[in-house]
Amino acid sequence: MPEPDDEFATSWDYYYGDYYDDVLSYAARRVDHETARDIAAETFLIAWRRRKHIPTDRPFPWLLHVARNVLANEARGHRRRGRLWGRLRDHSGLGQTAPDVAHGVAEGGRIGAALRSLSPRDREALELVGWEELTAKEAAIVAGCSAKTFSVRLSRARQRLSAALAELDAADQDAAERPVPVPTMHRSPQT
Repeated sequence: MPEPDDEFATSWDYYYGDYYDDVLSYAARRVDHETARDIAAETFLIAWRRRKHIPTDRPFPWLLHVARNVLANEARGHRRRGRLWGRLRDHSGLGQTAPDVAHGVAEGGRIGAALRSLSPRDREALELVGWEELTAKEAAIVAGCSAKTFSVRLSRARQRLSAALAELDAADQDAAERPVPVPTMHRSPQT
């Protein structure tokens, strides 16, 4: 009789070989590359532990759902560490550090700005379909809701993205049409 893990070892090669790069890419679009590698590793560790729960017909959305939860745990930990660091910095008397200007420049771009103006839920819906190229049914598994609920969520997210892009375009248009004031020169009074 085969060992219980023999079956998983065979499927592990399949899941890991076919989906590791996709799970890593999913995470890398949300966090830095080193953290993304940790997220992917944790995802596959959980997959090994919960191997009986992996749906054989659609393992990729299940893996992305796990990765999403691992990312959420990482974000909570990051926030906790940030609060702790802030308390330590305040207690030790260290001053605030200057913001990284290069980070803001690197995140520039019209669509990026519009996406950042959306709620995390709207961004996730758009990213699952746009970046991960999942169907609404597959993305619903990742988001932890029904396909119908996800379709409504996606439709509303698309509407909000369109509105955000229109708002950015209008602001750019207003700025372009505003006249640039010309400084006037005054003579100083002679004494």
